[in-house]
Amino acid sequence: MRGATKAARPNEAAREAVIAEHLKALKLPSFGREYQSLARRAADGGWAYEDYLRELLELESRDREERTAHRRLREAKFPDIKTLDQIDWAALKGVSKQKIMQLANCEYLTKAEDVVLAGPIGTGKTHVATALGVEAARRRFRVAFVRTSELVRSLLEARDERTLTRLHRRFERVDLLILDELGFVPFKRAEGELLFELLSERYEQRSTIVTTNLTFGEWVEVFRDEKLTTALLDRLSHHSHILTTTGSSFRSRKRTTTKEGAKAEEK
Repeated sequence: MRGATKAARPNEAAREAVIAEHLKALKLPSFGREYQSLARRAADGGWAYEDYLRELLELESRDREERTAHRRLREAKFPDIKTLDQIDWAALKGVSKQKIMQLANCEYLTKAEDVVLAGPIGTGKTHVATALGVEAARRRFRVAFVRTSELVRSLLEARDERTLTRLHRRFERVDLLILDELGFVPFKRAEGELLFELLSERYEQRSTIVTTNLTFGEWVEVFRDEKLTTALLDRLSHHSHILTTTGSSFRSRKRTTTKEGAKAEEK
């Protein structure tokens, strides 16, 4: 019996090595980490083979979804991770919580609808846009967050380097493009045309969120072309959710509250 036991150990090690190689080739890391401990549970519980296999597959599927979601968050390149839980709903004016939570289910992405968040500086537009992007990434949609001025610069560089088609293809794969701070910097005519071309390609194909401190009537001052501006607004407003924040800047209100608190302490 001793000889048989000693002979069995190398065979067992060889079997585990073969299994590990197969799991590596099939890219099933969670399967590889858990199959032995789960096998012991299955043996102790008298599971059917099919139940053991189902548990392993469900474990791998859940872990794969989590890994994909984490990767989508990294790829989105949010400057800060801001979530819906962090929104101060009492301070957010002009936009209902119900509407934002409705958008958070990401159904608008499956319909290639757009979202425009307009309002004064500092009223929570970027936070809301980022939070919606985080929700989309967690649901494994491809998301890209970029400030509008940075995107325009990238488009110009790609045009000059003759890689514009490649850049457009990269954005074609993005389910949700978040353009932050449109209107902070006016565009030259060529810059506006490049942005218009990109957004036109996404129209009815992929979703875009735009944050802006401008009213629609002021967009022509940024694009400096009335026809182009009209055409862009026509596309963005056709299948879109337009949200308008109001009130004073969160940061200004916070500074005022801080100063008032300091004065009260001095008294």
